[in-house]
Amino acid sequence: MTIVWTVLGIALIALVVHDVFTVLFRPGAKSWFSSALARWVWTLLRRAGPQRRNILSLAGPLAMVTVVLFWAISLVVGYALIYMPHYPQDYVLLEGTVAHSPFVGALHASLTTVTTLGSTNVAAKPAWLQVVGPTEALIGFGMLTAAVTWLLQIYPVLSSRRALAYEIHLLADTERRLELHAPQLETSVASQIYAELTSRLIAVERDLVKFPITYYFAETDPRFALTAAMPVLSELAQRGRSAEHPDSVRLRAEMLNEAIEEFSATVLERFVVHRRHDGGDAIEAFAHDHGHAGDGSALREQPADESRSLS
Repeated sequence: MTIVWTVLGIALIALVVHDVFTVLFRPGAKSWFSSALARWVWTLLRRAGPQRRNILSLAGPLAMVTVVLFWAISLVVGYALIYMPHYPQDYVLLEGTVAHSPFVGALHASLTTVTTLGSTNVAAKPAWLQVVGPTEALIGFGMLTAAVTWLLQIYPVLSSRRALAYEIHLLADTERRLELHAPQLETSVASQIYAELTSRLIAVERDLVKFPITYYFAETDPRFALTAAMPVLSELAQRGRSAEHPDSVRLRAEMLNEAIEEFSATVLERFVVHRRHDGGDAIEAFAHDHGHAGDGSALREQPADESRSLS
């Protein structure tokens, strides 16, 4: 049984290391366990409060906590399985220390090692166990650093996405209030608007591929929800593609439309359960998944000051 427990422990440790490596260092690659856990948390909260955005807004943070806990628990249990067949016979116990069951003793040794605290009551006798212990501490410290780095990388991505959504809403409100249309502005100005929106949407799409867990961060305020802004952006792109506009504006609008289609394809392929076929349906499914179905049209129709109370 010693070989069996050791192999199981090594396999569990390898699974964790591979998952952490995939999440942090392989942009675009799917980390099956982290993705499945995040989607499970998202699905659970959507069922618990499908019409309550404040509940759904907890999905992203809870998904991150769940993934990090999965990493930590799997690492601790993996090393405990390696230690278990050797406890207590291959350990020196301080006088007065009670030898617990093999799994409890191994779990204690693993927990104190992974936190780099070390146990003052138990010490390994074989040389190979004395080497394995520090490797667990090293991996545990690396995992903690990876989790903090992941957290610090994600929130700038979310800020960028929220800023883009808010700018789209402001553009739609300003067009309506001033009775202007972006494609009909001076050619250089209209082209610049389309160019900036295109480049920022491409950046958001790439960030979504690189950090898939950001999909599960839902917004309570539709002004900052890209799910509510995408129908507005799609309509803007369609208006700019009209033959009545200068070629440079049509070119930029066509590029924006291509970026929207690419974004929609990414969302459908990686996240939305119910697959749709065209960009409009993909955008609709995206908004519905986040509880913002219909918010895009509502923001276009309401006055700018009223749009601030939609949340």
